[in-house]
Amino acid sequence: MRTMLDLSYKTPEPKVIAGAKHDWELVIGMEVHAQVSSNAKLFSGASTGFGAEPNSHVAFVDAAMPGMLPVINEFCVAQAVRTGLGLKAAINLRSAFDRKNYFYPDLPQGYQISQLYHPIVGEGEILVDMGPGVARKVRIERIHLEQDAGKSIHDMDPNMSFVDLNRTGVALMEIVSRPDIRGPEEAAAYVVKLRQILRYLGTCDGNMQNGNLRADVNVSVCRPGQYEKYQETQDFGHLGTRCELKNMNSMRFIQAAIDYEARRQIAILEDGGKVVQETRLYDPDKNETRSMRSKEEAHDYRYFPCPDLLPLEIEQGWVDDIAATMPELPDAKKHRFVTDLGLSEYDASVLTAEVENADYFEAVVTACEDGKLAANWVINELFGRLKKDGAEIGDSPVSPVQLGGIIRLIKSGDISGKIAKDLFEIVYTEGGDPAQIVDARGMKQVTDLGAIEKAVDEIIAANPAQVEKAKANPKLAGWFVGQVMKASGGKANPAAVNELVAKKLGL
Repeated sequence: MRTMLDLSYKTPEPKVIAGAKHDWELVIGMEVHAQVSSNAKLFSGASTGFGAEPNSHVAFVDAAMPGMLPVINEFCVAQAVRTGLGLKAAINLRSAFDRKNYFYPDLPQGYQISQLYHPIVGEGEILVDMGPGVARKVRIERIHLEQDAGKSIHDMDPNMSFVDLNRTGVALMEIVSRPDIRGPEEAAAYVVKLRQILRYLGTCDGNMQNGNLRADVNVSVCRPGQYEKYQETQDFGHLGTRCELKNMNSMRFIQAAIDYEARRQIAILEDGGKVVQETRLYDPDKNETRSMRSKEEAHDYRYFPCPDLLPLEIEQGWVDDIAATMPELPDAKKHRFVTDLGLSEYDASVLTAEVENADYFEAVVTACEDGKLAANWVINELFGRLKKDGAEIGDSPVSPVQLGGIIRLIKSGDISGKIAKDLFEIVYTEGGDPAQIVDARGMKQVTDLGAIEKAVDEIIAANPAQVEKAKANPKLAGWFVGQVMKASGGKANPAAVNELVAKKLGL
């Protein structure tokens, strides 16, 4: 179910490629491989830890030793179900595993155990944010479980390649979308939103650098109106011949690769040629795609049911138990931040972009009981300081309780906004309890009206020429406010200073 915040969303127009002889539209489908967050592999108890010595996390079944049989990891199945529920997808109580046969040096078995005919998760959807009030609904066709292959290493010796089987057998969720994505920016935004949901669910850490989340991008071009015909008939022939861009692990590269590939296909078609269905690789250094191999169909892999694994049957009650433990997902959290805490949609988007950011912010709100002030300090002061230091929220030297304490001191009038920034810097670099620091270092705001009035009188008496200018132009009264604040070391209550200056000058 959509939240109320989604009701004003508009669907963006499809991307039209400029610079061609004719108008062309892009059609994109995604196959995202997400490594399941699990300590053990899909069919063995071997560790999934990243960065270990080559071939140190390999069980006998991973290495395809004779007589070894796979045993399904229940936790990986639960993670796939949780992901399906998070994507509003149908959960299939009966699924089955198949063998996908092909030879590659880092695939010891000579086949991959996957799910072609009966996946564990059926149709779902993702609402992809494209800007304020603009979103695209991308349909999910299926999610299936499969085992990862190993890794071939080609840069350790000029004459030999090496194979590391640590990744072999690691559980992957292949999340397959419908061809609903209509431009490079949408494709990147789709992966961003999918990654965000997976991280909130805790089913994949989304680390693209380590290869834990990577995308195969299917790109085709068609003339305006053809996509609508596909929607009516579900005939893929209207969408043009697609090419697959393999193993994309960067949002920037996804956009650049799609743009290049679309223009390549258009140039072929406008020259009277035909696009060949194939798998291609993107070279970011040359900003071009190149042919990797012809695109295989399912029959090329000689799929057949895996004889070593019985069909997987799960109970609805087990699915319901998983559903009962589902966390609040980013769209719902963003909606709550806007409606309950009064945040702008932009601020709510920033704070919910990463689950760690959202958790930190909510802890600050609990500590200070002021959502808007908390958002301002987390986004502007804390995020700004962390970015300057190249640090993440998990590395923050300022805890939510400490930041909440600073905000409480502002709300109580003990410190001004300027003093608060000085206090934040002290806490960030030295640590400590904000209230105790304020007391120990004499940082409390001056609220004694008599003392403030005395300072205002002295500044006015010493600057008669400036007084006349301010009376002629009231905007210049700010000069007196600044001088009083300077004289008090920034400790005078700004509201009281403004009020007294205006009164004394007769403004």
